[in-house]
Amino acid sequence: MSMRHLLMNPFTIAGIQLQVSSREENFPRIRARIDHTMHLFPHVRMIVLSELAAFGPSAAKAQPLPGPAERAFQEIAAKHGIWLLNGSMFEAHEGKVYNTASVFDPAGKVVARYRKVFPFLPYEAGVQAGDSFCIFDVPEVGRFGVLICYDMWFPETARSLAAMGAEVILHPMMTTTIDRDIELAIAVATAAQQQCYVFEVNGVGDGGVGQSIVVDPDAVTVHRAGSCEEIIPVEIDLARVRRSRCVGVRGLGQTLKSFRNCVARFPAYEKRSDGSDFLGGLGDLVKPPRRPGLKTD
Repeated sequence: MSMRHLLMNPFTIAGIQLQVSSREENFPRIRARIDHTMHLFPHVRMIVLSELAAFGPSAAKAQPLPGPAERAFQEIAAKHGIWLLNGSMFEAHEGKVYNTASVFDPAGKVVARYRKVFPFLPYEAGVQAGDSFCIFDVPEVGRFGVLICYDMWFPETARSLAAMGAEVILHPMMTTTIDRDIELAIAVATAAQQQCYVFEVNGVGDGGVGQSIVVDPDAVTVHRAGSCEEIIPVEIDLARVRRSRCVGVRGLGQTLKSFRNCVARFPAYEKRSDGSDFLGGLGDLVKPPRRPGLKTD
């Protein structure tokens, strides 16, 4: 296949901003919503769900992988012949719990799993951190990477994916808190810094405050959702990623090349075992204590 044909190959991703419950069963709603999405938009080739969409934020529902929930997602992907990112679910592995996303190809095969590198500590207590990054290739389209929620707050994660060749960062999340405005700014900044698409899907209800966002490699917001359920089908053009990485964001900053060519060292990455550096002196990673003078019940 010629490079010209490859660059012109359209690829549509649909994010599903779904009502997620921490008490009721979510899977029938997920299945119905995917069926509805594919009925409305049969040209969709990939669907992305929000973080912990299947069971909500309950580590008590953790399953080993492979397991019954993952097999159910395999059936959905194969039924519709689509790429599918299940958001994530809690994975039980050797007595530990991870927040893990699974990627399925159009035949229903699991092609990648990604364990969240930065659990939202101290609030996501008891969840172990993953130690590796996840990319996968869609043949004749391009390379995709996966991050989960709080991962994006750390630019090193997205930079790692970009350095591995990711052209689209898929980012399921479950943000229920008042800092969603900060995350929207981070999504735009990440697209600019890594010169890629950022496809970020949040839930609603117990699953988040919505406001999913899609940003292109020129850091332009393609779509920003509201706070209700929404289907977000967006056709991406990876030729724009390759163009940005060639000539710069909006024809200006060539951030990845500049990072590659940088001769400076970054002391923040040189951890000191004795904890004598500034970061080592910040204290333990715990919830903020109650301030003196406040009464308790």
